[in-house]
Amino acid sequence: MMTDTFRKLQRLRTGSSNRGRKLDKYLENAKNLYGLKEYELSEVPGHEGGRNQIFICKRNGIPQRVLRFSMLGDRKFDEYLAEAEFVHYLAEAGAPVADVIPSLSGKLVEAFSEDGIEYFAMLFYYAKGMLISDNGYRYRDGASLDEYFYNTGKALGAIHRLSKAYKPVNKRPEFFDKYNPGYIDKLIPDEYEELKNAIGERLECFRRLPVNDSAYGLVHFDFSDGNYHIDMRTGDITVFDFDNCMYCWYMFDLANLWIHGTGWYQNEPDPEKRMEGMKGYFDTVIDGYMSETDLPDEAFSQLTLFIDMVMIENIVDEFECSAREGEELDPEDIEDAAECLIKHIPYAGFGSD
Repeated sequence: MMTDTFRKLQRLRTGSSNRGRKLDKYLENAKNLYGLKEYELSEVPGHEGGRNQIFICKRNGIPQRVLRFSMLGDRKFDEYLAEAEFVHYLAEAGAPVADVIPSLSGKLVEAFSEDGIEYFAMLFYYAKGMLISDNGYRYRDGASLDEYFYNTGKALGAIHRLSKAYKPVNKRPEFFDKYNPGYIDKLIPDEYEELKNAIGERLECFRRLPVNDSAYGLVHFDFSDGNYHIDMRTGDITVFDFDNCMYCWYMFDLANLWIHGTGWYQNEPDPEKRMEGMKGYFDTVIDGYMSETDLPDEAFSQLTLFIDMVMIENIVDEFECSAREGEELDPEDIEDAAECLIKHIPYAGFGSD
């Protein structure tokens, strides 16, 4: 499943000194394209199987810009441009997102080649605030978690509200462009036959979902606390990393918030109290969301199905990351999600005795 570009990247990474020289070369190119000569650039450690290389651009020790390189060769220039256009549209319309910054030549995306590898570069404003994980999952002093949950839903609602009115010049992929039986069969080995069958069943269910402007549009597709900063003075949220944005059901982003919210209650020993806490959390998220936009009533009633959709996305991502790293997937990485899909167990995000 590895692209030729990724194989070249792996060869470049075999020697740290060689990689350092290549890194310096394309960083210098990007500095010229974006006028970053006066900034200090530091690389953000990537997660295993990650798509991009990220650099924080500081001036006088203060983060001000984020430079992103994409070089896997599995996306075309127009797809990156479509992402940049959407982010810029959202920012211009007042959504709480980190805007894209044009290069000195006025381009939202710059493409250049080094040693046979095509690089796509984009520059963004640094999102105000910090990751809640970098604050030890402590919210701002003197404010309740309900404020945080509400603001999270509100930020997502603003993005979806504007997405419903968005008329793209360049278009991002549709959900079924990637999540279809052909791709699943190619990506997932035959030894996971039960899982592939279970995913195939869900894809048939997804095909029957309504596709209209009120339920379906361009979504973030990775909306979680790793992709927004919180201003710990005000509670304001600024969203970033639209790298995976695609046309999908708006409920996908909300279902993703359900799964990522389970960490707040996973240590509660009583299963009923855990679920009660999750219901309160999600109701507050929805209140924030509905302050900006709404969804058809039937969409909320299908939360369980959309949680399945998120689990499938997570499983696909695990297989893709393993392929990019040239490794076999550790079955434990998908064990819980796979069991829920195969056995039709509603997934709440945590188990019980």
